[in-house]
Order: sequence, then structure tokens, then C-alpha cells
Amino acid sequence: MGWQPPRPRVTATTHKVAAMTDTPLVERRSETRRRVFKGGVITFGGAGFDCTVRNISNRGAALDVANAVMIPPRFSLAIKADDFIARCRIVWNNGRRVGIAFD
Repeated sequence: MGWQPPRPRVTATTHKVAAMTDTPLVERRSETRRRVFKGGVITFGGAGFDCTVRNISNRGAALDVANAVMIPPRFSLAIKADDFIARCRIVWNNGRRVGIAFD
């Protein structure tokens, strides 16, 4: 058995560096979202929470919220400026931003 180069170690740092490369992420949305900055209200069970709509398409949106933990899996979103109301479901959340799909 001859000399072999050392095997690269995969560490948390390796993954962080890989995440910071210029390699584009694969877009999985079926429709392009439009960037917006609009006030919205998430409503469910008689309660309402303010949010900011950051992007939107015919099928979903991304919302900035104070605390995503308080939002149930299904709710209604109202955007007063557009006279818009839709039933929604959460697709993903990272604590402060929530990705939703319209039902």
C-alpha cells in the first residue's frame, strides 16, 4: 500500500465556506416573485399580527414577522393597500421570515 493523500475532513466550517461561494442556488418556485415592501396582517382565531410582505407571486409570498413561533400552520393574510385577503399555509420559516403558499 503506497502513499495516499489525506482525506479532506468535513467540518461545520467546511459547510459554512461552501455556503458562502458564488454558486447559485437552484430556484424551486414555479413562479417568479415580485419584490415588495407592504404592510400586512396575519389573522387566525380572532387574533391578528402585523407583518411586512417582502415578495409575492400568484402562488405565495415571503413575510417578515416579529416571531414566527406564534403563527399557526394555516391563517389568512390581508394586505390593505391592495384590498387583498387570502388563506395561506406556512411552507418554511426561519424565525423572522416566513415563506407561505396561498390556498
